Amino acid sequence: MLNYFQGWRERGWSVVDASVYAEAWQRFGGSVATHPMVVERLAQLAGIPVRYLAWEQNGEVKAAIPTWGRDLALSKDVLKRHGKKGLFDLGNAEIILPAADGANVPLRHRGRYLSQLNEGRFSTLIQQTEQLAMARTPEELSKKFRYNQRRELRLLEEAGGVVRPVTDFSSTELAAIYCDLFLRRWGFVATGAERMADVVELLRELLIGSVIFLNDVPIAIQLVYRVESPQWISVEYVNGGVDPQTRDFSPGSVLSFLNTQSAWEQARSVNKPLRFSFGRADREYKERWCNPVPVFKT
Repeated sequence: MLNYFQGWRERGWSVVDASVYAEAWQRFGGSVATHPMVVERLAQLAGIPVRYLAWEQNGEVKAAIPTWGRDLALSKDVLKRHGKKGLFDLGNAEIILPAADGANVPLRHRGRYLSQLNEGRFSTLIQQTEQLAMARTPEELSKKFRYNQRRELRLLEEAGGVVRPVTDFSSTELAAIYCDLFLRRWGFVATGAERMADVVELLRELLIGSVIFLNDVPIAIQLVYRVESPQWISVEYVNGGVDPQTRDFSPGSVLSFLNTQSAWEQARSVNKPLRFSFGRADREYKERWCNPVPVFKT
């Protein structure tokens, strides 16, 4: 029975190796959660092998997907079924799968938060009720809003605040800062806290952003990963932590401003659109920074 369902799901698809998937991603593009390195390293950490599939037409790959059984690879549900719930955290990441424009390929594996960029590339998408929060361009933020952010940064710096790039720290240090500030901010332990240092180390070269210090003590951090596709740049803001005792300085807001602005600057310097995802559009603060965008499931 299992083989029958697998045969139905994979009808028209063929098994390929990781290098074919990586080539498709580099050619057609994708997002942080579908990046070949992210898929390979996190699947290895989970100890769950990835089955890569490709859809070919006239001997040419038109789409490729990484799978875990009947789900797309890195699925939270699969981790849960393997007793590895919360092993790592990518938030509710935007899923852009590598496929040619207009390929219109049937995707029969389960997936959620599939980007609207997949429209026309896959034929089986169903719109979700939830939406993703996608960072607005700097011009879409009001002048007053931008002025207030710069003012908050200035006040923070005048009080002894210092902004330091994540590259200044080891993966162990970043994980410790993040887990500590997350716990202070939310009152519960961060998803993936146990293996956070390992995950940060595995995805180290994709990590961007800054850490804010006040009087030599870290007070705000965000886990932000960035990948570059041929036609766009994908940034995933997984989650963050702030010291609630410093909320008068709005360090979380200042950090969102710094991280989004520098990402926009960088994307524009290479003349590519930026997809800076804040995850699910489910919190009021995201409304200030983002536009809600539709997402799909299969």
